Amino acid sequence: MKRTLVLALICFVGCRSTYYSMWEKLGREKRDILRSRVEDARDEQKEAGKEFKSALDRMKEMYNFSGGELESAYNKFKGEYEDCADRAEEVRDGIQDVETVAGDLFKEWDSEIKEISNAEMRADSRRKLDESRTRYDSLHATLKRAESSMEPILTRFHDNVLYLKHNLNAQAIGALKGESIKIEGDISKLIADMNASIAEADAFIRTLD
Repeated sequence: MKRTLVLALICFVGCRSTYYSMWEKLGREKRDILRSRVEDARDEQKEAGKEFKSALDRMKEMYNFSGGELESAYNKFKGEYEDCADRAEEVRDGIQDVETVAGDLFKEWDSEIKEISNAEMRADSRRKLDESRTRYDSLHATLKRAESSMEPILTRFHDNVLYLKHNLNAQAIGALKGESIKIEGDISKLIADMNASIAEADAFIRTLD
């Protein structure tokens, strides 16, 4: 088992090395790739915010249904929830991509500093690496905070979808009318966390220009 894990890790690292080498031949360093990954993560969060607000709107519509509109309203809300779940996974993947490239960049930077023979240049490069790490740590914290804010909303949406699937009637809708108010508060927090993360991403991107 351990042998398999080691081989998988070697393959994974090797694939990354090939990937970076390919981009370097095209004139793009890890710094450029990191900028691109941060931009992607930022854009995914923007889209996620829209998806979650749209799902909330569908939920509110469902709680104001009339007659035969209930099943249609439920299906729309269920579809919006599934879109949110998919988008949340893309946000998580985007953050992991940022983490991977940032880790590789800083590791390479730290290693290459040791090759600089000029003491003054070596010290300056070390200072800039420390500054970049500090800025990245701030960005990473906001990315993870926004990511964690999605979880309670997805859980609430999922609970509502399953409950209504089993009890799709006026009585069930009436019992859940207060849910949209509770979720609205969570979504407001999510949007605030995402806006902070987006602003932090923009600031970090500017340091890479």
